[in-house]
Amino acid sequence: MGLIGDSLDEAVHQAFTRPVPKSAGAQMRYLVKRLGGTKDVARLLRVSRRTVERYVKDQIKKPRPDLAARLEREVKARWQPQIRAGARRRAATTDGIVIDTRARMGYTAPIGSTDQDRVRHLTVAPPPVHAARLFEAQDAGASDDRLRQIAAEALREVYFQDGGRRAGSLEGVRFTDIQHLEFGL
Repeated sequence: MGLIGDSLDEAVHQAFTRPVPKSAGAQMRYLVKRLGGTKDVARLLRVSRRTVERYVKDQIKKPRPDLAARLEREVKARWQPQIRAGARRRAATTDGIVIDTRARMGYTAPIGSTDQDRVRHLTVAPPPVHAARLFEAQDAGASDDRLRQIAAEALREVYFQDGGRRAGSLEGVRFTDIQHLEFGL
């Protein structure tokens, strides 16, 4: 995915009530149970069916680094789907999200104002509508650039315009050179 999409996923993972399986065997057994068979897991992970069976029986315990990364990513993507859906729904309707970032930000404004980009460290809590837009775009397969644009619009409304109390003529926010980005639910 990308920086923004991964940060959104990590925020949702914080809502998990049980830890994700750690060992390769436990992760394989979970995927086999979720997907209904070793054939589908083998196709998903791009390994042979026999390799999946060996992991399930704990005959192989340590996967190659590339397989370990794919295995962990696929397990996390399917772990506690109801908890994940509930956390996303709460963020999109009532709780909202918190954006903590250190990035270069600037804005497009009328002539006569200073709109020069500079590095800022912000922690803001946009209204739930922005969380809903981020999650909807992520579900629709939006690029990281589109997710960055939605996050920039949230920062514009909350930080630069302070909910409409200032900088009403502000046209757009540039959100680049991200050094740190973290979402919280």
